Amino acid sequence: MSDQSKVDPGRCLTPEEMKPYLEGIEATGKEAVPGSLGKADTPETMAAQAGIASDAAGIPSDLAMQSRALLRHQREHWPMLAKGFGSLETVQSRTFDFDGFGMNVQFNPGRIVSSSAKVDKKSIRERKCFLCQPNLPPEQKGVLFGEYMVLGNPFPIFSEHFTIPHLEHVPQLIRDAFGPMLDLSAAMGRYYTLFYNGPRCGASAPDHLHFQGGERGFMPMDTAWEEMAARHGTWIADDDRLRMARVDDGLRRYVILESDDKAKLMQRFDQLYSAFAEASRLAGSEAGEDEEPMLNILTTQEGGRWRVVAFLRRKHRPARFFAEGEEKMLFSPASVDFGGVCITPVERDFQRITADDLRDMFNEVSVTPEVLDAVVKKL
Repeated sequence: MSDQSKVDPGRCLTPEEMKPYLEGIEATGKEAVPGSLGKADTPETMAAQAGIASDAAGIPSDLAMQSRALLRHQREHWPMLAKGFGSLETVQSRTFDFDGFGMNVQFNPGRIVSSSAKVDKKSIRERKCFLCQPNLPPEQKGVLFGEYMVLGNPFPIFSEHFTIPHLEHVPQLIRDAFGPMLDLSAAMGRYYTLFYNGPRCGASAPDHLHFQGGERGFMPMDTAWEEMAARHGTWIADDDRLRMARVDDGLRRYVILESDDKAKLMQRFDQLYSAFAEASRLAGSEAGEDEEPMLNILTTQEGGRWRVVAFLRRKHRPARFFAEGEEKMLFSPASVDFGGVCITPVERDFQRITADDLRDMFNEVSVTPEVLDAVVKKL
């Protein structure tokens, strides 16, 4: 349950506001048979067909369905968000092939604010936190889930893109928030993948704990993860309750965890976190000894099983981000980029980027194979 004392009551989408936008939202991928439950199809009956209960107001108790309705509402009632999602119609895309997998590159000028965000301590100190409730735009509303609030993201990458901040202004740190991330991914996994950008590797609000979410299947890693493990990795644990793979695909180094057991998954992640913190310090990571090791994380739940992909990093931005003249390229990879959709907010960069550029920049910001091996030895 949420602590209502931490919530601005005018910030939450009410059942009356939400209900019209639930119309037609399928709880399954199948078309409902009209009248199959003996009465006209409504959000409640369509949810019931999937075994989802509804409350007294007729709102299905499914966060994924509620979040989709929220976004529909916000697109009609918040011009800034509507403009952001409208801009996706002009996004351009290219695909580069590597060793058995593809990486998509998008020209998305709306993401320049995030890609070029100043996240040094002085800049963070001097600006208002844009994830704290008092500083949100007046039109922005959300849906509560425990200590978090699901919000529409006005600078989208996905056709459905959410920011999910903690209700309190607490630092962006994953170790104690991994359990809630699993809970959120279970609650939203019907449609969405969640992701976490560490405070040193992509979070534009490193001072305020938050996740993001977007439609599952948008990132190549959503569907290719098992093939990537088979082609470029090794399963270092493989049983019915928990599987874990070490993967090096030539661009990125990462660990995949898959399980239906939350306690086991949390235990393994804690081991991974500790092992990586030690290995990255010894290898000279940009993150200091008192800072979180550099992680980008994707997670979702399908068929009752969680999947976690933890990308291990050593740098925030490649050298070309800071270069001058022809060498400069405004590419600041975070979770979505590591998931296989690389965002370039500058058209010139989009037109001239090559597969070799991607390979070089990902290898520059990712840990070395030796660090990955050092982490895996401790798991």
